[in-house]
Amino acid sequence: MKLSGTVQYQDLEGGVWVLKADDGRTYQLAGGDRKIKKDGQRISAEGSVQRDAVTAAMVGPVFHVTSYTAD
Repeated sequence: MKLSGTVQYQDLEGGVWVLKADDGRTYQLAGGDRKIKKDGQRISAEGSVQRDAVTAAMVGPVFHVTSYTAD
């Protein structure tokens, strides 16, 4: 799956990094590297959605990033 959007930090349950995707959805980010965690950065990412994953933040489905590029 390929997604594009803006990386954001949300101060929920100790903090969580999310992708506000261009499709209007919010995904909790997993995977990638430390460079992906830059508030306001636009990215294009490939990965998979883990719909059955349960997290404390509950901000949306978990998107496990396998590769990405900063826009």
